[in-house]
Amino acid sequence: MICVPKPTMRAAVSTALLMLLWQMPAGAAAVRDASGRTISVDDPSRIVSIGGAVTEILYALGRSDRLVAVDTTSLFPPEALKSKPNVGYFRQLSPEGVIGLAPSVILAVEGSGPKEAVAVLRSASIPLVSIPDKFDGEGIVEKIKMIAKAIDADREGECLSRLVTNDLSALASLRSGIKAPVRVLFILSFMNGRPMVAGRGTAADGLIRMAGAVNAFDNFEGYKIVNDEAVLAAAPDAVIGMKRAGLDLDASSVFAHAAFRETPAAKKGRFFAMDGLYMLGFGPRTARAARDLSRSLYPEITFAELPSEARKDAGKPCRN
Repeated sequence: MICVPKPTMRAAVSTALLMLLWQMPAGAAAVRDASGRTISVDDPSRIVSIGGAVTEILYALGRSDRLVAVDTTSLFPPEALKSKPNVGYFRQLSPEGVIGLAPSVILAVEGSGPKEAVAVLRSASIPLVSIPDKFDGEGIVEKIKMIAKAIDADREGECLSRLVTNDLSALASLRSGIKAPVRVLFILSFMNGRPMVAGRGTAADGLIRMAGAVNAFDNFEGYKIVNDEAVLAAAPDAVIGMKRAGLDLDASSVFAHAAFRETPAAKKGRFFAMDGLYMLGFGPRTARAARDLSRSLYPEITFAELPSEARKDAGKPCRN
């Protein structure tokens, strides 16, 4: 009698993956996305982009001509929303509206929804690649490489990844000159007179760290409405917020609030606002956004241009 050993879990997984690859059309890209699924993309000619950073990366890769639609957060470059159909806010998608555009692939930032809409899109036999949204330098590079692989733009993806990596390395060198990190509070909005602020694990927290500062509210995760006493106890040296059409916060409105009036930031008048996607998108320009924030927070330190800004073809699609 011949005993056949049972296959190991690793062998079983490897076999399943090989079977999946054999079933893919020739030339198809196999992408393991943020959901853990392996997605086969054999036709990247008609792309629906959902997520501001996703759209920005597609333009930076020189694939804007393949875009058939974007979402409302696709604010950069400005022509994206002006020239492409809009499928709505990424968390409130209508599957019918997306499917009606006959896309060959959907690239959707992690967290797109609602879940029911995403389930309908996945069942429509249209490849849907969930793009990871991590708030650090490695996360930006991962995002670029996954998008590039999904749309058959590996060469351009390597170029853009290299540029971003060089910017991040230069930013780290600039950050080494910071001797006394300031405490920064990010305010999203006021809700019934109380501030909603950013804790750990948020895009704002990631940017604050990249800028060489300390999040004044690193004792909880996500966004949270806090009371006046919590803001006073956090003692922020600076407050930052987003520039949003019709919803801008400024120094006078924030520091007039009782929660902020006695903070070190208010006493020094240190409030800074930046464009929302530039600040929180975690795409190709994030290292520049962090550098710009550092310039505001540490005016006594000289923060030079980053390598991507010194390129003669800066702003053009990455091709080599």
